[in-house]
Order: sequence, then C-alpha cells, then structure tokens
Amino acid sequence: MANQPRPKSPETDGNYALDDQIGFVLRKVSQRHTAIFATAFGNDLTAPQWATLAKLYETGPTSQNQLGRLVALDAATIKGVVDRLGTRGYIETSPDPDDARRVRVALTETGRKEAERGFPIAAAITEETMSPLDATQRAQLIALLKALS
Repeated sequence: MANQPRPKSPETDGNYALDDQIGFVLRKVSQRHTAIFATAFGNDLTAPQWATLAKLYETGPTSQNQLGRLVALDAATIKGVVDRLGTRGYIETSPDPDDARRVRVALTETGRKEAERGFPIAAAITEETMSPLDATQRAQLIALLKALS
C-alpha cells in the first residue's frame, strides 16, 4: 500500500510534479553549491562567515545589525558569526561613534588578508556551480534570482 501512487487531487489536476517546483529545485541547487563551497573552503570558513568577510571588505565598517541585513542573516545569527570571526582575529567590534547602543564591526588587517585570499576561491566556487550554463544563461539566472529576492 505504501508504494502505490497517491490519487490525483482536484487541486493539482495531476499536473503537479515536485521536480518542477521552485523550492525543490532551489534546494537541490543550494545543496550542490554548499558541497562545492565546503570542498573549496574546507573547515576554514562557513558560507555565512565568508559572506560577512566579503561584505565588510566591500562596504567597510558598519553596524552589526546593518551587516546582518546586508548578508541576509538575522540578529542572533550575525552576532554568532561576528563573535566567531572576532575570536579568529578577522574582525573587531567597537561601540558605534554615532550611537553607543550599536555595535560597529570592521575587518582587521588579518581579516582583510583572509578576504583577499578567499576571493579567487569564491570565484572558483561560483564558476563550478554555474558550469552547466553558458555566459548568457548565467547572467539571466542571476538577474531572475535577484528579481525573486
């Protein structure tokens, strides 16, 4: 009984296929990308840690809350990432000069060097993830995904 297909429902009219659903496809692509990332960076950095270093390199010092928004991490998660990167000497925190209630986050020189070391690795990860697509398809995919985010 467990192996029998479910009867078609009026809601799907038999046209629903999991393999064609955006969430399922995005999850599969994300899993593939995560595996590529883990192989490339190993135990050096997690994806959220890398995103944090790269964004700080790009934007310069910023508040911890703003940094979380920039890398799409909630307040509790960015705090943990900041703490771990701080322990490793990649970033430093200080009270924001404009509002002492806010925490200001900045790269250290070690963090700047780590980000610079990581840029070619991250580019290779993107290249491998996108390798099934030609240049036009890659640009279209990024544009479409940005439209959804």
